[in-house]
Amino acid sequence: MRIGVIGTGRIGAFHAGLLARHPEVGSLVVADADRTRAARVAEVTGAALAGGADEVFTWGVDAVVITSATASHAELIARAARAGLPAFCEKPIAVDLPGTLAALRAVEAAGSVLQLGFMRRFDAGYRAARRAVRSGRLGRLHTVRAITSDPAPPPSAYLPLSGGLYRDCLVHDFDILRWVTGREVVEVYATGSDAGPPMFREAGDVDTAAALLTLDDGTLATATATRCNGAGYDVRMELAGERDQIAVGLDERTPLASTEPLGPPPATRPWTGFLERFAPAYEAELDAFVHLARGERDNPCDGREALAALRIAEACERSRRERRPVRPAEVDGAP
Repeated sequence: MRIGVIGTGRIGAFHAGLLARHPEVGSLVVADADRTRAARVAEVTGAALAGGADEVFTWGVDAVVITSATASHAELIARAARAGLPAFCEKPIAVDLPGTLAALRAVEAAGSVLQLGFMRRFDAGYRAARRAVRSGRLGRLHTVRAITSDPAPPPSAYLPLSGGLYRDCLVHDFDILRWVTGREVVEVYATGSDAGPPMFREAGDVDTAAALLTLDDGTLATATATRCNGAGYDVRMELAGERDQIAVGLDERTPLASTEPLGPPPATRPWTGFLERFAPAYEAELDAFVHLARGERDNPCDGREALAALRIAEACERSRRERRPVRPAEVDGAP
């Protein structure tokens, strides 16, 4: 099959490399607003170079992978839907709820396929945690702790376009919390700090955030994130039940040092970033999309799943601003 990749930045180039090696993908067509960048990816992967996103749709592609700037996602999703093409899109669908809902309506009206890029669903540790929770191994789940810590802030130009720490970063934690536990978030209370680099204050964003989330069965969850974790890239989830307690993301590369005399030694090669930490998950995610586009499997993460995670992120942002608990059902556009 032939797949079009629209957007050849860091994640787009990574995905193009994975798809170029996939046994079911015969050829790639790549495009980017930065033609020079797209040309480099085309040369490395052996892909054909399109003049832009418009041209990709004229190359007879069987599916599209959307890894362009966030502001273009909704329009490209709708265009793929109208063309009857299965689409994979890196999160988010859009930076706001109205844009997300409009794109989803286009997909629904066309009866097309949209898979969202929440790669943690394909990570071995999170998948094992889901099995443990669903099997009853932990007993009644009472506490979940989710952590996402980036080793360094993104470029300052990225911040105003990102949607903020809750929508850009913690949305992964909100999605995986729902997926692992099988429960819905009914209330959030969130706060954040912009005490770090001044570029966060200038962008109206925070560099560190925390949220307390109540699930529909009474389980309590915390989710924290920071852009300033000098020890390394740290993504973990701890799940505690009446019978047992488990952790995702705890291994010899976790950038966490113990102060106990008998504690484990600090990581000698801490994770440096999300592409390294989740490389196998990204590969499995795109393999799932190829088989979804071929009609050989069900959708592992459709647009409605992304909508649910975005509503939680929106509720957290509102809670931070208004300093009060917020129910995701309060968010505009909720059914």
